[in-house]
Parts: sequence; structure tokens; C-alpha cells
Amino acid sequence: MSDSVTLCGLIWATPDGTAVLSGLGFSFAAERTGLVGRNGSGKTTLLRLIAGELTPGSGHVHLAGKPGLLRQELLADGSETVADLFAARDALELLERAEAGTAGLEDLGDADWTLPARMQSALRRCGLALDPWAPLSGLSGGQRTRGGLAALLFSEPDILLLDEPTNNLDPAGRATVIDLLRDWRRAAIVVSHDRELLEEMDAIVELSTLGARRYGGGYSAYRTLKAAEVEAAHLDLAHAEKTRAEQERRAQQAAERKARRDSRGRKGRAKGDQSKILMDAAKERAEASGGAGARLRDGRRAAAGAKVSQAREKVEIVKPLAMELAPTGLARSRTVLRLEDVSGGPDAERPVIRDLALTVTGPERIAVTGPNGSGKTTLLDIIAGRRAPVSGAVRLQVACAYLDQHVGLLAPQLSLRDNFSRLNPAAGQTECHAALARFRFRSEDALKPAASLSGGERLRAALACTIGRTRPPALLILDEPTNHLDLDALAALEVALASYDGALLVASHDEAFLARLVPDRRLEIGGERYE
Repeated sequence: MSDSVTLCGLIWATPDGTAVLSGLGFSFAAERTGLVGRNGSGKTTLLRLIAGELTPGSGHVHLAGKPGLLRQELLADGSETVADLFAARDALELLERAEAGTAGLEDLGDADWTLPARMQSALRRCGLALDPWAPLSGLSGGQRTRGGLAALLFSEPDILLLDEPTNNLDPAGRATVIDLLRDWRRAAIVVSHDRELLEEMDAIVELSTLGARRYGGGYSAYRTLKAAEVEAAHLDLAHAEKTRAEQERRAQQAAERKARRDSRGRKGRAKGDQSKILMDAAKERAEASGGAGARLRDGRRAAAGAKVSQAREKVEIVKPLAMELAPTGLARSRTVLRLEDVSGGPDAERPVIRDLALTVTGPERIAVTGPNGSGKTTLLDIIAGRRAPVSGAVRLQVACAYLDQHVGLLAPQLSLRDNFSRLNPAAGQTECHAALARFRFRSEDALKPAASLSGGERLRAALACTIGRTRPPALLILDEPTNHLDLDALAALEVALASYDGALLVASHDEAFLARLVPDRRLEIGGERYE
């Protein structure tokens, strides 16, 4: 199988000099490869380097084909449309002028009359039926992801580069991505934490502080092989350290024996029991023998030390992540939230949320579900006060924290420390650093600006600034919280939320995550079923 992407000595660092990739050398074959690794390990950076969006500080990337990148987040301003995803605005405007009879003869020669049909075909392939002039800002996150995927396929790349392609997608959208990759016969590099999607891969490549390592098969095979590899590495390290300790012990015993012999020799000379000639000869023989033994022991100690170093290089040192939560003190009888016939949405004439009544009491856990575009984020925005309802009333009666899909809670230009202080003005520096440290932001990491972090790191930082404080909010609102977290951070979040004694409103398409939360109720948006 020929290589489609070859990385040679790739080095890349952030503008402040923080190393992200250090001399990475690796080759990706013409197969479907899942790229995994902890948040901040450089996965998105690597895709952007392969796509040519970033320039390496050193080294180079060799491609056997045209790459196409689907970004993790497709943000949109008010002027962008579906046509902009396809880079087809000018071509479509030309067709409109031609149909209106206002295009010049030279322009007509450039007109691509098949373009609208080909665009619609690509959109249908991804489960969408959209007007090319539909504003992106009016689409849900999942609809934008599908539109971006359609535009990517439309460009006919040889190498697919997908960054968290199932983020924000409902079950139908996730199935579309999986079906697409099942039929893909060229190279694909897929950054994802979606275990169902990763099972479809031909190989998994893990990016870590030890470099890049390939494991054949899908996610289950990777986890099995990785666990065996880690166990073997730790056993090798333990054996090497035991051998080194044994060599150190033997060297110490030899030194003590020599010290005793030297002491006896000095005493013998003082007594004059033997002639000086015999004693000098014995001393020379002992020194020669001792010197040879010392050199042998030094060599064995050095070899044992080298084996320890070699074994340690195969063991990744990872700081444990524990999202420890303090109690909120929320009483089971306390009314947390009341919605009274709430309607709302971007279009006041056609609200996506209609006449919704809901009461949350005590530490209830409510899963907000529904297809892309059904209004889940709109509802959470209304509850959190980020969007006014068209009609009805929202009565929020406890302190709450809202972590949206784009982690807008954090000010991008501020450091994590300053963000924590801004969001928790009564907290001191000790509490600030302790909270950030529990979420794996220690020392200099706490001084990094939020804008410099990966998506998963930003979400972790936002969690530290909200649920990591001494008194967490009594209501936590999460919109697709699993989108950006690596597998270890996701497991830590699940453990933390299991012990959280406040109320939870969680919008998510990740059924495995929702099952672990054990929700008390489901609020299905779009189907208008409120349990």
C-alpha cells in the first residue's frame, strides 16, 4: 500500500514558542486512519499542516494527491451563505445575471450551467436540501457540518482530512459520515473521539509525547493493543530499574569489602607482620584485581542505567485528570427553573420552540435531544438568557453556568487565570490556581490566553472556571459537551458529573454519554414530546 502523506522532521510551535510537534516523522498510507491523542497533542495542527493552511517551522510534508480539509468548527458571520462553503458565490451570481440577460458575452463563456445541480447532488448525499443562498448563521451546528462535508466532497479531493466530523451531528448525520467513509477507497485521516466512527477505521494512529504510533484495526483493536503495550512498557521499566538497583547494591558491597581489606592491610603494615616487599606485592595484586572488578561493575551499572533510560522513553508520563466537584448544596425541593409557555427562535413568525412549559426541581438531570435544526441550542440560549423568547416567561431561580458548543464563556484574549477571576470575582488566587490545576492547567499553562488552546482544552478550562470553583452553580447547562474532549477527558467528565449534586440540562447526540449521566427525564425537541 503506497503512502499518501509523508511527514519528514515536522516541527511546529505556537507563536509564544510552545512546542506542539517536535521533529515528527511518519507516513500515512492510502487507507482510512483514525488520528487520536490527548487535547493539545497537535491533531488539528497536523491536519492543517497537511492541508497547507499552516507552514511548519522545520521539516516538510509530501502529498501523493490533493488534500481536502473539513474543519472542526464552521463558524459563520451574517453575510456567509451555503454558496460560500462551495466557493461558488461568483459562479452562481454569473448564472443569475445570465438568466436575467445582463451577462456579457465573455462572461457567458465562463458560465457553468451544471453547477447548481452538482451542488444539490452533493448536499443530498449529506442529507441536506438547502437553498445555495441560505445564510450559514441560520443553520444549526450539525447542518453546517453536513454542508461543509458536502462542499468538501464537491471539491473531489484525493486525501480526506476530517477534524471531528461527527461533532454536532444527530444520529442520521453520524450515519451519513460512517457510510461515506465505508465507501471511501482512497486516503482519509480522521481526527475523532467518536468510538463508533473509529471502529470503521483501517488503522488508528495515536499522537502523543512519544511521537506517532500506528495500530492496525479499529478502535477496539487499538485499545487492546495499546493496553498490552503500556503494560509491557511498565514491566520493562520495572525490570530495568530492579536490575539497576541490583548492580548498585553489588557495587556498594564490593566497595565495602575493599574498604575492609584496605583497613586490614593498614593494620598489618603497622604491626610489621610481613616484609615490606611481600606486602607491596600483595597490594599491587589487590589493586589490579580490584581495578578490573571496579571497571566491570561500572560497565554493568552503566548498561543497567542505559536500559532504564531506554525503557522510560517508551512510557508516556501523563498527569492524571480528575475533575473534582464541590457540593452545590441544592435542596431537592428547590425550584430551579420554570418555563411558562415559552416560544422562540431566529424567526419570530415561525418559532422552533412553541409553547413549552417546563419545571425543574432540585438536582434533576434532563437530556435535551432532537435532530439537527430542531432548536436544542435555541432553547438552551433562551434559558441562559442569551436569547429573548418570542413569548412566554423564563424564571431561573438559582445560579447557573452555560457551556455552549463554542465555549463563548471564555474571553479569548484573556489568560485562563484572568478568565477564572473574571467569572469568579470573589475567588482568591489560591482557589484560582487550585481549580485550574485540578483540570490539568498548572503553572505556566494557567497564563496561556484562551485563544491559544485547542477546542478540548478550552472546554476543560471553561469547566474549571465553572464547576471547578469552591461553590459550583446549582444549574449546569451543557450544549454538546463531548464534541471537543479527548477520550481520557471525556471519562473524567463522566465521573465528575456522576457526583455532581446540582441540576443538569444537557443537549447531546452522544447516547453513550447520556446513558452514563442517567437522566431523570428527556426533553425531545422537534418531535414535541416532553417527558
